[in-house]
Formats: sequence, C-alpha cells, structure tokens
Amino acid sequence: MIFSMKNATKWRHVSSAVSVFLMLFSLFMLFNKGLNLGLDFTGGVVSEVQLNNRITSSEIEPLLKAGLHADVTVISTGDSGRWVLRYAEPQDGSELIPIGQLLAPLDSNIEVLNTSIVGPQVGQELSEQGAIALMVSMFSIMLYLSFRFEWRLALGSLFALTHDVIFILGFFALTQMEFNLTVLAAVLAIMGYSLNDSIIISDRIRENLITKPFLSIQEANNNAIRSTFTRTMITSGTTLMTVGALWLLGGGPLAGFSTAMFIGIVTGTFSSVSVGTTLPELFGLRSEHYVVKPLSTEP
Repeated sequence: MIFSMKNATKWRHVSSAVSVFLMLFSLFMLFNKGLNLGLDFTGGVVSEVQLNNRITSSEIEPLLKAGLHADVTVISTGDSGRWVLRYAEPQDGSELIPIGQLLAPLDSNIEVLNTSIVGPQVGQELSEQGAIALMVSMFSIMLYLSFRFEWRLALGSLFALTHDVIFILGFFALTQMEFNLTVLAAVLAIMGYSLNDSIIISDRIRENLITKPFLSIQEANNNAIRSTFTRTMITSGTTLMTVGALWLLGGGPLAGFSTAMFIGIVTGTFSSVSVGTTLPELFGLRSEHYVVKPLSTEP
C-alpha cells in the first residue's frame, strides 16, 4: 500500500522540515528587505478623473508612471469613464505635475473631479491599527486554542497559523509587491481559514487518542490526516478556484488581495498536515493526556 503509516509519517516529517525552512527564509526576507507599504500606510495622492469611456486602464497606467516616475494604481469606479488614481507625492520636493496635463495625449476633454492628499500621519495611524488588529487576532486565537485543546495540540495549530502569516509577509517582502489594506484583510482572512483546517485535523487526532488509546501518536496523526484528506482537498480546491478567478479577472486593484489569499490557502492546507500534526508528536502527545483522572477520596 503506497500510503502506509510509515510513508505518511515520513512525508509529514519531510514537509514539516520544508515548512520550517520556508518560515525562516520568509523571516530573513522580512528583516532584510521589508515590506513595500502602499499609499494606505505611507500617504500619497488620490485623484478622481472623468475620461472618454473608450480609454482603458492599460492606457492610463503606463502614461502616468512615465510622467510621475512612481507606481500608480488605476481603479475603476464602476461609472463609465470615471477612474480613481492613487500615486505617491514626489520625494525630491518638486511640484506635482497636473494629472490633466499627463493624460492630455489620451483625451483632450479631461475633467479632474477631485484630488485629496493622504498625509503620512494618517498612514502611520493605519499601520499601527493594522498591526494591533493582527496581534489581537493572534492573541484571541491563542486563547481559543488553549481552551479547546491540550497544550501540545494547541501549540501545533498555533505554529501552523503563525507559519502561514509569516510566509505571506515573506513573499510580499521578496517580490516587493505593494502591501496595502486589502492585503492586510487577506492575511486576517487566511488566519481564519488556516485555523479552521487545523481545528478539524486536531479534533480528529483528539478523537483517535480518546477512542483508540492503543494507537501511537504517529498512527493517530496519520489516521486523522487520512480521514480528513478528501474533505481538505475539496474545500481547498473549490476555494482556490474562486480565488483564482478573482486573481485572473479582478485586475490590478485586487491583485495583492487575491495573491495573498491564493498563497495563504495553499500554505494553510500544507502546514495543517505538516507542522500542525508533527509538533504535538515531537512534544510527546499521548492518549494518556486525555484520560480523566478520578478525584481523590482521601481526606
């Protein structure tokens, strides 16, 4: 039998080593390169313009990038010919070139509806609030896992969750893709998705240890993975199809969100069956830890 107990244990250990390596590499990239924070966190300029409805974002974006010498995000408002443009202020202190002047080659009748500046103070406040939201979520999840599972099993789920978050952040540090509020929302969503996967497998491990105390922890882990494998693949597969469609059809404004979601779903599924199950095994989780000890009747 290809998927024997011995083979399953071997692959779990190998995949756990890969997970730890990827997490360490992601931490290195985070400290070495850092995140390319978007205008939500650093501040910048937001302009809304009305153009000819035949003009597309693929025509607007390269023209503005060449004129402003900075990355530009072009977002459709849903109304015909109306666009929201987001870009950074000049770092050298020079005056900002009027948007109408830059877009003149595309349309002679350009209407700049409004322009607003997001100051660095607002960006710093958003950064602090985003970090607090991430830490509060992690702390709440840690409390929940500590209450629901024996600490060895809870530690495995928490480590798998931390691995997923760090890997997403490391990927954005490596590629220097813009990290904005939509990506932060994706990270928070992935935390919930990864936690759900880990809880399902951990519940089955606990059930195996309670109902079949003669099983070793290796056998209990492998049985739990085997019994939840079909469910995990179907759930992850259908979710990836949805996120993949969003990735392909959502355009530039949703590229960061869909990328983070896609990576998070893959790593969340991977880590739940690797470090999420191997760590409790290394810490010596056994069926004896779920035996209810009788209360002492001695005076």
